[in-house]
Amino acid sequence: MPTNDSDRLVHDANGGMPRLLEIMRRLRDPATGCPWDIEQTFATIAPYTLEEAHEVGDAIDRQAWAELPGELGDLLFQVVFHAQMARDAGLFGFDDVVTAIADKMVARHPHVFGDESRNESPDQQTVDWERIKAAERGPARVLDGVALGLPALTRAVKLQKRAARVGFDWPSTDEVLAKMREEMAELVEARDTLTEAEVFEEFGDLMFVMANLARHMKIDPEAALRAANAKFTRRFQRIEDWLAQAGKTPDQSDLAEMDDLWNRAKAEEKTKA
Repeated sequence: MPTNDSDRLVHDANGGMPRLLEIMRRLRDPATGCPWDIEQTFATIAPYTLEEAHEVGDAIDRQAWAELPGELGDLLFQVVFHAQMARDAGLFGFDDVVTAIADKMVARHPHVFGDESRNESPDQQTVDWERIKAAERGPARVLDGVALGLPALTRAVKLQKRAARVGFDWPSTDEVLAKMREEMAELVEARDTLTEAEVFEEFGDLMFVMANLARHMKIDPEAALRAANAKFTRRFQRIEDWLAQAGKTPDQSDLAEMDDLWNRAKAEEKTKA
């Protein structure tokens, strides 16, 4: 059974990080914990970790500052959950996680915690950061260490950045745009003459070049697509609102009417801007 000290800590609103760690330990206790938490593994929790990270990004995109502490707390809980599972398996504990990130930040910021000059541009500091990371990895292939679990667009950009560091990159956006036109033509040809698998491959090639264009233009493609998704949602909901005022639903409308309303929504946004 939990000790009195444990109960006091779990219910202490000012218990801070020790309180959260004790809550997680109790949830995973084989005898008295929560059956769902006990049966989880790294693999089953990983999707929740990614989901919580995306929800943090969503709150930031929406500037929902009142929601952000809760979303960051959800993400922190994921770290605590993984650390407790690792401790249960005899692998490592939360203190090891904290030590690892603290040591890494000190090592990667010699201009703050060491003797190197702070008189460098942010771009040069980014170059230095990547140089230090490469030294930490030791001898390796150029693309090693780019996580497979990243969103595909983000991973494409990171792969391209790694290749660019050894000179495998176009010098400007002109070459990227030319390659994009080439890939678009190949996709059209594949659509008309090739197999479904080949169309799939050509579409992926075009997406990869789009990610490269975003990198050259210093655009985060994930953020840009999230913004486009939000804009589409916002405008389509305006279409629904106007149709509802006319006593209709979208499936009772047609493309021509909805396209007109879409343009009206666009004009409305420009007026408000």
